[in-house]
Amino acid sequence: MTDRKYPIGQFTWQERYTDEELANLISVIESAPADYRELVADLAESDLDKTYREGSWTVRQLVHHVADIHLLHFFRMKKALTEPDYKEVTLINMDGWAETVEAKDMPIDTSLAIFEKIGERYLYLAKSLTADQLDIAYFHPLRKIWLSQRHALAMSAWHVTHHFAHIELALGKIE
Repeated sequence: MTDRKYPIGQFTWQERYTDEELANLISVIESAPADYRELVADLAESDLDKTYREGSWTVRQLVHHVADIHLLHFFRMKKALTEPDYKEVTLINMDGWAETVEAKDMPIDTSLAIFEKIGERYLYLAKSLTADQLDIAYFHPLRKIWLSQRHALAMSAWHVTHHFAHIELALGKIE
């Protein structure tokens, strides 16, 4: 592997997603919390402090980050569904969040539980969306694109897979 920053590649924009593709994306999101829990089970503190490349976040920070962003994705979906004037995606300072004391020092069990439980609500909601609801979109000012709920789910699936690979790299499970 040559690109440790984007081990699965950068997020690939697709204009439209079929129902089958959407079901596959939801399946990736659905299995992610259990996959993460298995990957980081019984890690030593020294393993949680490993990074996947120089200057990157630690395994601990990655686990906390994935839980944070899962919550953010759920939040964005709910806002888009319930607030007709929600036209620009809510952004956070990801690097800043990764540098807070709990993201750097706290045990990961709480974030794994958040990831699992928010994931249950997020997926329950996502699976209930009608075609019209899946078309609700908002603007992402950093990416300079309009994201429908389908795109948001694709981005979410990419995100959990992307950071899973980062943890695998940090732990030496892939090269």
